[in-house]
Amino acid sequence: MSNTPTETPNQIAEFEKSLDELEQLVSRMEQGDLGLDDSLKSFERGVALYRNCQTALEQAELRVKLLLDPDRPDSAAPFHPDVP
Repeated sequence: MSNTPTETPNQIAEFEKSLDELEQLVSRMEQGDLGLDDSLKSFERGVALYRNCQTALEQAELRVKLLLDPDRPDSAAPFHPDVP
């Protein structure tokens, strides 16, 4: 896995951009002002953005596991904060 310092900020920025666009799409769709064709296009774009975000989150999780235990990333326990 090639991780250069310039990749991380770009990945984070790309994730945040995708998430912002996804939130805007959902907001527009919830207003109910879009026609069927526009709604379908927005839904398709939303699915693509969701998949991009999910992939970025999975990559971040893998990086955390590798940092926790580089020799055995599969054995790293997930972090679950105590939520009151």
